[in-house]
Amino acid sequence: MTAPATTDFGARFSAAYGRQPDGVWQAPGRVNLIGEHTDYNEGFVLPFAIDRTARVAVAVRPDSTVRMLSTYGDQGITTADTASLEGGAAKGWTKYPLGVIWALQQRGIDVPGLDLLLDSDVPLGAGLSSSHAIECAVISALNDLTGAGMGPEDMVLATQRAENDFVGAPTGIMDQSASLRGSKGHAVFLDCRDQSVQLVPFEAEAAGLVLLVIDTKVSHSHADGGYASRRASCELGAEVLGVKALRDVAPADLEEASGLLDEVTFRRVRHVVTENDRVLQTVELLAQQGPSAIGPLLDASHASMRDDFEISCPELDLAVESSRAGGAIGARMTGGGFGGAAIALTPVSGEQQVRAAVVRAFAEAGYTAPDIFTVTPAAGAMRLA
Repeated sequence: MTAPATTDFGARFSAAYGRQPDGVWQAPGRVNLIGEHTDYNEGFVLPFAIDRTARVAVAVRPDSTVRMLSTYGDQGITTADTASLEGGAAKGWTKYPLGVIWALQQRGIDVPGLDLLLDSDVPLGAGLSSSHAIECAVISALNDLTGAGMGPEDMVLATQRAENDFVGAPTGIMDQSASLRGSKGHAVFLDCRDQSVQLVPFEAEAAGLVLLVIDTKVSHSHADGGYASRRASCELGAEVLGVKALRDVAPADLEEASGLLDEVTFRRVRHVVTENDRVLQTVELLAQQGPSAIGPLLDASHASMRDDFEISCPELDLAVESSRAGGAIGARMTGGGFGGAAIALTPVSGEQQVRAAVVRAFAEAGYTAPDIFTVTPAAGAMRLA
């Protein structure tokens, strides 16, 4: 979907609901530059908000009814009641705004009924956090409309609870942190233990580079079992090693850990420990040398996710391998895995060559043609009208 202008969006809301919205809010999707599956291990991540967003037009109602409509497809208006929300009952995209309402209620915030229209151009199922973009747009709207006065940290935790306990996806805090706290031209260096954020300049074009997203069209879902099983392995590893979280395990500790853990759990732990280290190295290199220096760390991250964490798939591996063969200086899958997208840091002068190499490789393998596009670091969630 291509997001309509704010005035047109308001007009579509009025046509659907017969009145003007109280406001329009938007929140971006995100690309994770590096730091995968480290967030729920209280580690480090380096995502950035992207220039693709979800936006919602919202008007408060005098009752407890929630009416929701999307510009995508011909689904019609879905209705729910704020007084009887239950996790697992909602289906499709509506579980994300309803989850946010439920999470705010759990915090003691009185959420009124409302009419809501959603529009989004964040690709679905691509690992670019289309669901968190919806949640962050909705919580930004409800924070304003209820006068809740929540800061970004509280909104992050509320949307995480919506994901974990209402939607049923055991995710960490990375995605919503990027969406709510992103800044144009910067990546968000997030410490997931204390939510501290450092904005790190990431201006690829100034370095003669472009960041390509390769959407493999293999859909994934955080609510599926693969993600949960990886998280359970990490928690088991931390328990056996006697630490609060895998954040507390250093690369130098891995040799000892290998004698304490079964082979699979050890590989899961090794990914998280080395990935945390790669995030720290990436932040340091960006500060000292710029984006052109981080390619090898992107490659190493993908190898770790493919071999140790085992969350890649043939299409993601091919996207990485063919983009590197075509001239990208570094590439990795991004997002929770089991499908979704890869990123390829590519010289501007070689962008078309990399695109062609990936498309050709997918065609030769008999895979669905990927969607390839560029992203740049964008601003976080905001009110538009």
